Amino acid sequence: MNLPLIGQVPSDVVAAWVFSILGGILLFLWVTKKQKWPIVFGYMRTTHHRKIGTMYILFAIVFFFRAGMDALFIRTQLSMPNNDFWVFQGDKYNEVFTTHGTIMIFFVAMPLLIGLMNVAVPLQIGANDLAFPYLNAVSFWLFLSGGIIFNMSFFFNAAPNAGWTAYAPLATDTYSPGPNINYYIFGLQVSGLGTIFTAINMIVTIVRLKAPGLKLTRMPLFSWSTLVTSFLILIAFPVLAIALLLLTFDRFYGTSFFGGEMGSPVYWQHLFWIFGHPEVYILVLPAFGIFSDVISTFSRQRVYGYTSMVIALALIGLLGFMVWAHHMFTVGLGPLANSVFALTTMLIAIPTGIKVFNWLFTMRGGVVRIKTPMLFALGFIPTFVMGGVTGVMLAVAAADYQYHDSYFVVAHFHYTMVGGTILGAFAGIYYWYPKMTGKVLDETLGRWHFWLFIIGFHLTFLPQHFAGLNGMPRRVYTYTWEDGLFVFNFISTIGAFLMGVSMLFVIWNLYKTHRFSKKAEGDPWDGRTLEWSVDSPAPEHPFTPMPQVTTMDSFWYSKVGKAKLGNAEDPRPSPIAVESYQPVTLAGIMIALSVAFVYNWIWLQVIFGITVFIFFILRSLTDERKAVYRGEAKK
Repeated sequence: MNLPLIGQVPSDVVAAWVFSILGGILLFLWVTKKQKWPIVFGYMRTTHHRKIGTMYILFAIVFFFRAGMDALFIRTQLSMPNNDFWVFQGDKYNEVFTTHGTIMIFFVAMPLLIGLMNVAVPLQIGANDLAFPYLNAVSFWLFLSGGIIFNMSFFFNAAPNAGWTAYAPLATDTYSPGPNINYYIFGLQVSGLGTIFTAINMIVTIVRLKAPGLKLTRMPLFSWSTLVTSFLILIAFPVLAIALLLLTFDRFYGTSFFGGEMGSPVYWQHLFWIFGHPEVYILVLPAFGIFSDVISTFSRQRVYGYTSMVIALALIGLLGFMVWAHHMFTVGLGPLANSVFALTTMLIAIPTGIKVFNWLFTMRGGVVRIKTPMLFALGFIPTFVMGGVTGVMLAVAAADYQYHDSYFVVAHFHYTMVGGTILGAFAGIYYWYPKMTGKVLDETLGRWHFWLFIIGFHLTFLPQHFAGLNGMPRRVYTYTWEDGLFVFNFISTIGAFLMGVSMLFVIWNLYKTHRFSKKAEGDPWDGRTLEWSVDSPAPEHPFTPMPQVTTMDSFWYSKVGKAKLGNAEDPRPSPIAVESYQPVTLAGIMIALSVAFVYNWIWLQVIFGITVFIFFILRSLTDERKAVYRGEAKK
């Protein structure tokens, strides 16, 4: 379609505009009819951890459907040899797999886990909120504004097209001269800033706001995994920010960090993967913590080898920074570098194996109850082990020359990310949903979701191992009958659509639960940790008075002994949560500033940059605690 002032617009972009406008109108009418605007505005100005965590998860699911549609487009295009499905060939195919990968990593997996951290961690450690509630709201709105910036690109026919890794020199202005890569840069920079703020918030909360008596050696494993992950974020995400900044200078200001005589494209690979491989563990470690708590609860058994589980978390986090160059075995770093990184990659399987055996021993020594969260945990173990085995295969540098850039790598990556992170997020959502909403999701529909998703997953990605070993390269939009890849791709496409169908059961489950189910009790799973000692949904100030912790799983042992948790005599003051439109206002300004950079509109860059600076000054002069303290003094 040829539009005035815009030019030729592909039909997929036109369809997206039409469906988005119609969907927006219907959503507006529904919210107005149901008189939900006070709730919407309440969430827009909240700084409370449970509500912010719920918004993280809600928008992550929205982005999940967005990126899932990309996946279905990819699989439909590859379902048959020499296929020409809709517009998804050539550069349009490059766009669709770039947006799929980037959204799934940065705007689905990350916010799902951060949302669960927001909901569960303060409740698990006996805190009434995160240490910095206002900063928590800023973190969420920065994440959402980054997601909006990135997704705007598609609506303006300028979606990023250099892969989710944005390798130089392809991502430089020489080979990608339009605004496409600029959307990638600023979407990730803005959302990444919010992630760094969240990491700081989580570390301070866990270190400073634990309930009296809750030593680190008594802390639930999900809280432990959050602490380790937060340190990984503090180290890894600034490296990504630096890489994106250097790429910005190459694209805007004529520098040559990743090209020319003085620069090198390999520099980008080093910087990206120094961030990128720790990012894998940033996504997987919280899922490990979720599975540890879920398996312990539904086995009615303290997790086996608690100390070794904590040590394994720390070792995985440490070794995660020592393996980045296994993504670069074919670059030509030399036999010494390849050998060192092959060994460190194999070493990381040891602490991971310890965790797998400890989960199995926990179930062996317990009384297992099969509920939906436990189903996802049981599905995770063999799935992730399969991903781990192919990871060890890829760690063999000589063999990696065969596997590299083939669908074998695509299959391995999805077995670890979907098999670990997404299954973990689903388990956590079903498990902590009562604390978010006061409802327990329907068990039957949850089982339908699990079985369709897990069967569809293996149908999708198991054949891709064989497609890769038979020579199918990644990032190609077609193949021939002579390649002998049709059966693998056709089965993979069927599995992808089965996964898509499973998500329809999630939508129906949410509707049925909120329409017909009764309010959940405070402890619907017969849990072990402190979050189950408060009402569902968790109130604004759940721990009043503050509990006194005397052992690991104190709440469980208080139930066994038929005694209430003791009250702490001198707890730390709770953080002060306020309601404010400032964080969402800042997010809007950051979107405007980023768009000004995307299209290199200098005067708008200056105007919105000054506006952000003024906002920081005004915020630094604001202290909402004064009014609260004065009110308490009057009482």
